[in-house]
Amino acid sequence: MLAGEIRSAYAMTEPQVASSDATNMELEIKRDGDEYVLNGRKWWTTDAVNPRCKVMLVMGKSNPENPRHRQHSTILVPRHTPGIKLVRELRVFDSLHSPAGEAELLFEDVRVPVTNMIKGEGCGFEIAQGRLGPGRFQYAMGFVGMAQRCLELMCSRVEERVALGEPLIKKTSVQHEIARCRCDIEQARLLTLHAAHVMDTQGMTAARPLISMVKIVAPQMAQQVADRAMQVFGGMGVCQDTMIPEVFMLARFCRIADGPDEVHMSQLGKMTVREINEG
Repeated sequence: MLAGEIRSAYAMTEPQVASSDATNMELEIKRDGDEYVLNGRKWWTTDAVNPRCKVMLVMGKSNPENPRHRQHSTILVPRHTPGIKLVRELRVFDSLHSPAGEAELLFEDVRVPVTNMIKGEGCGFEIAQGRLGPGRFQYAMGFVGMAQRCLELMCSRVEERVALGEPLIKKTSVQHEIARCRCDIEQARLLTLHAAHVMDTQGMTAARPLISMVKIVAPQMAQQVADRAMQVFGGMGVCQDTMIPEVFMLARFCRIADGPDEVHMSQLGKMTVREINEG
């Protein structure tokens, strides 16, 4: 995997429940002797239809009697284990989005050895949070870079393109859109750097409110910048000639992925009240 020879997939979201509350997860992981048996359905499983995908990390309910966040486990499942059915490929804005697209999968009596359980039963959320915190930084850093590139493309376009007898850069409305983009990008960049600094120097717990902030701010910022760039580019801005439509699509998608904006804002609101009231 480190050499890039194979890929993995992470199967968490399910179509039949509201996955904004991940405790709704229903895929069943039941022990049967020296094996676990998996039954359920997953979707938006990135890379699962990639020919190089050889293993999946599947999260499901193994201990329904436990406290809410200790009911789920994560287990390694080889991609082509008997009982795994590819229901369909999913498209984002009619694009395959990831390499080969995300997948909807059906698990019917899928058997894997007990040694494939990661860390232990009931540790699924603990494992997920360890992955998602740094992953949200990845989103934020990526969106700052993509938005910066959209701004650079805008700046080139407005000097080259002439409308109504003058370059677009002469239009006050265009100047304002470029200024807004720069302000938004720099604010998101500084917030991301500050969040990373707090994580490095004070640890994950101290950085948790900032992680929610960057997850909320960065995709919205990139979507807005890409939208302004589309408007400046006109028809060229919505076709395959630039990266702008891809940035818009990714940003909009990531306002849902890894926790929708509303979940992060609720968490951030509660943390903020607690921090201020407790001094």
